[in-house]
Amino acid sequence: MEHTSDNLHVKERLEDHSKEREAAAKRRRNIMNNWVPPMITFLVFLSLWQFGTQWLQIPVYILPTPTDIIAASIQNSDRLLASATTTILESVIGFVFSVVIGVGAAVIMASSKILERSLYPYAILLQTIPIVAIAPIIVIWFGSGMNAIVIIAFTIGFFPMLSNTLIGLNATDRGMINLMQLYKASKWEIMWKVRLPAALPYIIAGLKISCTLAIIGAIVGEYIAGIGGGAGGLGYAITVASTTMEIPYLFACGIAASFLGIAFFLLVSLLSKVLLGSWHESEMNVEN
Repeated sequence: MEHTSDNLHVKERLEDHSKEREAAAKRRRNIMNNWVPPMITFLVFLSLWQFGTQWLQIPVYILPTPTDIIAASIQNSDRLLASATTTILESVIGFVFSVVIGVGAAVIMASSKILERSLYPYAILLQTIPIVAIAPIIVIWFGSGMNAIVIIAFTIGFFPMLSNTLIGLNATDRGMINLMQLYKASKWEIMWKVRLPAALPYIIAGLKISCTLAIIGAIVGEYIAGIGGGAGGLGYAITVASTTMEIPYLFACGIAASFLGIAFFLLVSLLSKVLLGSWHESEMNVEN
């Protein structure tokens, strides 16, 4: 009996060890498939940029090399960090407003077809007006500085949240709604317990669009309504750098804005993984 028990323990340890090796191999495959190809592409691109610019003897004021941009970033790190911090704050506030108001407006419209038909066309109209056309009006109404910039960021990020959420709410399985109505659930109970959870993947999709648009909106707002000095964001820094012909620093500001957009997107993707990873196919780990 003891010999049989020992054999079972050995077999269990071997199975556990085999599972650990399979998990480690799976992690290595994921790294190879997801990270190595883009990193190789990035390194090749940087190499072509660096050595191609030097070989063609392109002046710095036309196209600086990556090393020039890195040097400018280090030299102006305090300015760059202050500008990026200001842009992050403006973008986050505008993004939060676009999410809260966009989802709230979609819930109100989805609760009544009359309200949806009455209000949704005007939301589309707001989206079709170029932001540079209404930005000066926003500045006149709210003054230059952060207030106007936040409103511009909100205006750009609002429609994707409204549209995606509304589509998700209207795409809810009719059978589930009928079942809730059969149990005498109120309209708002159906909205909260059935329609909003069903619309969550659509809301996440709207978040992924709106978070990057908020960065764009903040920078556009800084071009038009930004304030200078230490309170200026990346949009203002780009304007100053182009005026003073600090081209490497201009590229550094543009790349910093791009990194902010990527960071926002990755954070929303992480949120998507947390909220949808256990039940929605878009985020579940399914092996082909």
